[in-house]
Formats: sequence, C-alpha cells, structure tokens
Amino acid sequence: MAHKTKEKVKIYKKKRQIPESKIIEDLQAKYNDIDETKIKKFIDMPLSNKTLKGLKENNYIELTDIQRQSIGLALKGNDILGAAKTGSGKTLAFLVPVLEILYCKQWTRYDGVGALIITPTRELAYQIYETLRKVGLYHDISAGLIIGGKDLKFEKKRMDQCNIVICTPGRLLQHMDENPLFDCVNMQILILDEADRCLDMGFERTMNSIIENLPPKRQTLLFSATQTKSVRDLARLSLKDPMYVSVHEHAEHTTPEGLQQSYIVCSLEDKIAMLWSFLRSHLKQKIIVFFSSCKQVKYVYEAFCRLRPGISLLALYGTLHQLRRMDIYESFCKKHYAVLFATDIAARGLDFPAVNWVVQMDCPEDVNAYIHRAGRTARFQAGGESLLVLLPSELEMVQQLQERKIPINMIKINPNKLHSPHRKLEALLARDVSLKGSAQRAFVAYIKSVFLMKDKQVFNVKALNTDEYARSLGLAIPPRIRFLQKTQNNTSNIQKEINKESKESDNLDICNNSETNRYTSNESDNEDDNVMNHISHARKHDNINFMDDDSDDDLLTVKRRNIDIDDMSDGTENIKDDKSNKKKVITKVAIAKKILKKKIIPNSKKTFGDDGKEVIDPMKSKVSEFAKKYENEIDSGINIEVAKQVLREEDQFDKQRFREKIKEKHREEKLKLKANKKAKNKDKSDDEESQEANSDVSESEFSEPDLSWLPDPDKIYGEEKTDLNENSPDNFESTENSMIHSLPKRKLIVQKDKKVKKKRKIINEVINSGLKTDEELALQLLQQ
Repeated sequence: MAHKTKEKVKIYKKKRQIPESKIIEDLQAKYNDIDETKIKKFIDMPLSNKTLKGLKENNYIELTDIQRQSIGLALKGNDILGAAKTGSGKTLAFLVPVLEILYCKQWTRYDGVGALIITPTRELAYQIYETLRKVGLYHDISAGLIIGGKDLKFEKKRMDQCNIVICTPGRLLQHMDENPLFDCVNMQILILDEADRCLDMGFERTMNSIIENLPPKRQTLLFSATQTKSVRDLARLSLKDPMYVSVHEHAEHTTPEGLQQSYIVCSLEDKIAMLWSFLRSHLKQKIIVFFSSCKQVKYVYEAFCRLRPGISLLALYGTLHQLRRMDIYESFCKKHYAVLFATDIAARGLDFPAVNWVVQMDCPEDVNAYIHRAGRTARFQAGGESLLVLLPSELEMVQQLQERKIPINMIKINPNKLHSPHRKLEALLARDVSLKGSAQRAFVAYIKSVFLMKDKQVFNVKALNTDEYARSLGLAIPPRIRFLQKTQNNTSNIQKEINKESKESDNLDICNNSETNRYTSNESDNEDDNVMNHISHARKHDNINFMDDDSDDDLLTVKRRNIDIDDMSDGTENIKDDKSNKKKVITKVAIAKKILKKKIIPNSKKTFGDDGKEVIDPMKSKVSEFAKKYENEIDSGINIEVAKQVLREEDQFDKQRFREKIKEKHREEKLKLKANKKAKNKDKSDDEESQEANSDVSESEFSEPDLSWLPDPDKIYGEEKTDLNENSPDNFESTENSMIHSLPKRKLIVQKDKKVKKKRKIINEVINSGLKTDEELALQLLQQ
C-alpha cells in the first residue's frame, strides 16, 4: 500500500513589497495627468497613502475649489499666487503639497529644514501647526512651531532637527541671526500664509532680511484672501513664472455667499450701550467683537465681566502672555456660547468653529481688513452674520465696500431695546481706581487710532465728541489727549505764520499799487506805456516774478516768502529775507558738534586750588608723569611691560596716600583723647570751686554775725546765774542743753567730713572753756 504524500497547504501568501522609490516614481509620473475639472476627492489625486490616511481620519474627503486648482500645480513645482475667499480651505492647499514634495524627496530629519511656513500672527501659526500634526501624522517628518513668547533656548537646541518650520517673521529672523544650528541652505519650499500682510509695511524690513538669507533656488507659494499683485512684492520674492490661482475672482461677491452683512449708524457715545444691549439679546450665540486697540479690548472685557451680561466672556489681544493667548484661543473654540473681544490679531486666518456673529465696533482700516474680520464666520459653506458699527462721519466706508462687490445693507436700532450701562460703569469706576485707569487708557487709545488712520475721508478726529464718549465709558472728566494738543499747537503756529505772511503780502500790494500809480497816466489809450512802467518798476526790485503768457494768473506776482515790510509810514520799503528774521532751531546734533570743536569733555568736573592750579583727584586720574604720557600716546592695544611700569609708578603715590590717611586717623584719635581729658579735668575743677564757695559762705556767716535777731536772755531765764564751774555732770548737761537750745535755727549746709569735724572741735572747745553764762558761750561761738 503506497503512502500518500501530504501536500503542503499555504495558509497565506506573502505580499511582495514594492520598494518605496518605485511608489514615488509612479506618483510623480501621474502629476502631469492631473485634470482639475474631473477631480472631486482627495483619493482622486496622486497622493501617498500616508497623506491620504491622515486626511481620511480627520474627515477631509472632498476638495475645495482652491485645493483642486492649486495642489496639482504645486506638485508640478510651480510658484503659486493663491487667492480665495475666507474659509475656503487654503491651509490644506499648501500643507498637502509640502508633505508630498518632502516625501517624494525622501526627506529625513538629518537633512535639515525643507519647508518654511511664515504667518503674520502667532495664533495662525499655532493653528497651522495643529493641522499639520493631524494630517501628517503618518509621515516620518518632524515639524517645529517657532513663535514669540515661547522658550527661546528650547527652540535653539532643536532647530537642526526640524524639517518643516512654522513661524512668525520676528522669531525666525532672531534664529537666523543668533542660532548657529539653524541652516536653511537645503530649503525646498517657502510658503507665506496671509502673504499681503506679511509683505506690507509692518513686516517689510524683517521680511527683506529673511529673504536675503534664503536660497534663490526654491519653490514659493503665496496664499491670502486678499492677495497682493504688486510687482515690487513679487520681485522681492524672486518668483519665477508664478501661476495666479483666483477661484473667486469672477464671483458675484468677494465675501462668502452664506454671510449676511449689515451696518448701523451709531453715535460715538451710544456705542457701549449698543454693544451691551446686543449681547443681552444674543445670549445663546457665539460672537466675536472687534476693536481697534488692545486697551479698548482690555477695558470693555474687565467692565463687562463686572456687569455680568449672562454669557461667557473672553478677551484676545497682543499684550497678553503667549500661553494665555493659546488657552483663550482653545477655550473659545470649544465653547458653544461665548463672546470674544479681540483686536485684529484674530482677524486673519483663524478658524473658529460655529461663529454666529462678527461685530466690528470700530471701523476697519480698509476694505481688506473688513473682509478678513467678517470672514471669521460663514466658513466652508456655513452661514453667519456680520455687523459693522459706523459713526456718521464714517459713511464713506460703505461706498468703498460696495465698490469691492461686498453686499451690505443698513439696519436701524430699536430705541426701545437700547439699555445703557453708563450709571453702573460710573459706580464701578468710582470704586475701582485700576478700572478707572484702564478706561482712561482705552479712551486715549481709540482717539489715537482714529488720528493715525491713513484714509482721512473716512476717519476724522475733529468729528468725534470726546466729552460724551468719555462719559459713556464711565469717566466723569475726559482725560487729556496730549498728542492731539501738540498737533493742534503746531497747526496753530503754522496758521499764524501763514496769516502773518498774507498780511505782509497785502501790505506790499498796497505799496506796489501806490508806486505803480506814479508811473501810470490817466490816459486810457496808452496801455502799452503803462505795462512798460510796471516792468521798469519791477526791475528795480527783485521781488517780482514774470509769469508765462499761457497762465491764467496776473502778469506780475509777488514772492510772499521773501518780503518783510518794517515801516509803511515813511513810504520806504525795507525788503529782508524771512530766513534772517527767524531764529534758527538749535538741535542736539549742532550742540554736540560745537562741543567737539571746542574739545570740551562732557560730564567732566575740574576743581582749582587757592593758587589757581587744577587739583587732580588721584582716585579718578593718573598722577605720575609717566602714566599721563602713556595715556596720551597710546593708540590701540595694551603694552604689558609699559602697563606694569605705570602700575609701579602709581603704586608709590597710592602708598603715600595710604600713609597720610593712617596718620590723619591717628591724629584724630589723639585729639579725641585730649578732648576727653580736658572735659574730665574741667568737671573736677568745677566741683572744687563749688566746695570752696560753700565754705566761704559758712565762714562769712560765723565771722560777721548779725546779733539783732538774738533773744534777750534776761527775759527768758531771768537774772539768776548758774555756776558753770561746778564739775557735776548734771550741770554740764544742762549747760550744754541750754547752749544748744539757745542757738538759732539756720539753714543746714551739707559739707564734707573735714568741715563737720572742724565744727565739732569748736563746740568742744567752747564747752570745755568753762563759760558761766549762755550769753558768753554764744558770743564765744560766734567769735570763733
């Protein structure tokens, strides 16, 4: 029995991997076959699987008009000027070609920067970066966000690893100047989003410096809703045969079809009340409110937060920290009902989802600014409404909008629904000083923004009622507008000069008429002679110009600038040059030149002694002759040996000064000791003098007694006499007691021990002398 051999069953077939270079060749071969009219979806485009997968996961399936017409041209390597309405998908129109071009060239992170995307605002750069992260998720390409307000050191260390750099102009130029790791020699693509804003006067110098550092052989893509067609701008970018793609150039309207646009005419003092009433009546909608300055946004946001309109409020303006700005941007995107107060940094390119209203509280600078502001709503086939608030003096803007094919209708405010928060604002400002300061700054910022606008047909500062506007902000007293006062003073001075010149010219005309009348005759038939007389008189003075025969003016005209008439009473004409009369304005440059000519060293001080010689401060200048000679002769560099010699010479003077300083210190100490000793000796002598004075007083009292006050002993003791010679102790005690009692009461004088002992000695002597009567004893004591 034969054994059956088991056949091997293949569970799966191993797919043959196609090399990536072959895939890239096939894709590039299909670029020339792209037909924009037949392509409707991204799958129909010759794109890599990695790009298609990223697009599909983020629900980017159908192509917009700008994407359909520009992606194919960009893949072929053409320079593009792309213009399309706001919200038409311009971001993907340049991100998809960037990913595909770098993928086809098999770009790695070791190859450096391959694509540079420049945007005017940080928020727009952040939005492009997030879109690139989503779409290019499966590509092995690194991307970097380089914007101001972030950590510069962190960016510097990683710049050499970025293949796609998304940046703002200022931070990019800083890396070009300071970062040695940044190298764009191999760069393939340059993209300017909102190109007209990047190339305008605000970024002109920065962009010129950036373009100088870029390689000349590159592909350039420019995209904007209001594209520049300036030959000067295109020449700066070195574009080679650019393809102009404008999908909506022949459209009926410049703005999106789903955008309903209207404007209202409102006085300046009613603007805050109008905004407050509008927000209170649209609490369940998403609104963006544009102002012309950061300080206005800040004040309105702070004030309305305290008034509590009943809807979430956010503020986005330039002076905020970058991380705070990004948080506000993300939070507003996530909210369903909110109000965002913003400046024009939020007007370009930002894709806020589901915005219902765009309110422009201040008139935009031009039509392009209006288009970008209104384009924050009605994006990508969605609907939205735009409201423009105009002053009566700004109605010229409506005509400019209509000339650019922008349909805008006028609506009126219902006065019954207009609620004014002016009283509440006044109370808030009275309580909060910081809020009051914010209101004052907002007031001045608005007036300044109107004053600096170029289009004077629309913006007129003189038409603004500043006092009423200040009250509408809650300010009791309008702040001073210093810059406006300066300009008014300058214009008034110019007007005075013009009036003065006109008066002088009128006086000269009178004088000329009187002079010419002398040469004219009363005969009317001799007109030629009169003209010749005028000419001969004119030749006497160099103040008259001859005009051409074709001109409509008089034959003779006066040069008003060069005439000055001092005295008309005498009938003489003293003609002078106005330039000699006007005082020359002394500028700082002229003062500096004068100082240089006189060889005066500024900010220097010289002191002179009693002998008239200059006193040199050794702490600030060299003292030795060798050092002075070295300072005067040295040109550049340092001679070490000579410098050592200078130090030795100066060291001798330093040592001498140190010795003198020590001697002076010792001298002061000795003087202090002497002064202390003198003070102690003086105190001792004063004590001795006081003691001697006391002793003199006591002696004088005993030597020169006044006996008139002593009592009569006969009246007190009678005529009976006691014998003091008896030696009995009783007699002695009684005698002593009687003697003590008979002494008068006197003022006690405190003396030293010697004085006390002396008194006791005298008393003992008197007692031991054996006096018979008290009177004799008292007399004896007084005589001692």
